[in-house]
Amino acid sequence: MFDYGALEALAAVLSSGSFEGAAARLHVTPSAVSQRIKALEERMGTVLVIRGTPCRGTEAGTRLARHAEQVALMETEVALPESAARAAPVLRIAVNADSLASWVLPALARVEGRMFDLVIDDQDHAEDWLRRGEVVGAITSQPVPGCDAVPLGVMRYHALAAPEFVARHFPDGPTPEALAAAPALIFNEKDRLQAVWVKMVTGQTVALPHHRIGSAQGFVDAIKLGMGWGMVPDLLAARPVRNGRMVMLAEVPLNVAIYWQSLRRLRGPIEALTQSLRERAAEALLPIS
Repeated sequence: MFDYGALEALAAVLSSGSFEGAAARLHVTPSAVSQRIKALEERMGTVLVIRGTPCRGTEAGTRLARHAEQVALMETEVALPESAARAAPVLRIAVNADSLASWVLPALARVEGRMFDLVIDDQDHAEDWLRRGEVVGAITSQPVPGCDAVPLGVMRYHALAAPEFVARHFPDGPTPEALAAAPALIFNEKDRLQAVWVKMVTGQTVALPHHRIGSAQGFVDAIKLGMGWGMVPDLLAARPVRNGRMVMLAEVPLNVAIYWQSLRRLRGPIEALTQSLRERAAEALLPIS
């Protein structure tokens, strides 16, 4: 059996980034937190916390902390008396940046009695976090075996740029030659939306010169400033397109179906979150046909 008081201390240290922060959260002294971590490390026979600013978990420490968070969730489901006085359990979920910037936050705000730890990752890669057991749920575009899957809807993307940028770089439209010369924008190295759209429109694989901008709002701002072209979801593009700050390279949308996938063993404890995401997605996204 694990000492769940020690596991709770471990999760608090990794969440807050310090022994002092964990002590404040658990209403004990930093010395007491340190003793619990030391005892747990001795029992496990390995280092669990990399001391520093901030404190970080080793691979084993991170896995144990995730286990502790999931146990806390299950305790809320069965309403164990000793769990009533504890801090609200943390739901660690993986969300793609465009969903976070456009529609997810209102869904999270509707869920009471939970704290959220958001991991930002591309929808094509978020399932990796689920497979490793590091999150309780993820917004993905890929099925994950052994998880509950809820279809959320379709995010529609358009290739957009500032009018002056289009006039300068695409006088004949998005030809392979023009796309190979005009700067594009990507969110990070995992962002394949621009490449997928180019292949869909031209039938060719084109090496795209690009800026890398890891912020959804910064991405849109960079397009409006004429730095490059990029794929933007309707939910973020409607206003700048309406007021003429951005225009389409071509009237060819790229539809991306997304799903909420979560650990089956935590179905009950996260049901309120699942329902809130389903309802908010129905308001904001296109239906999956």
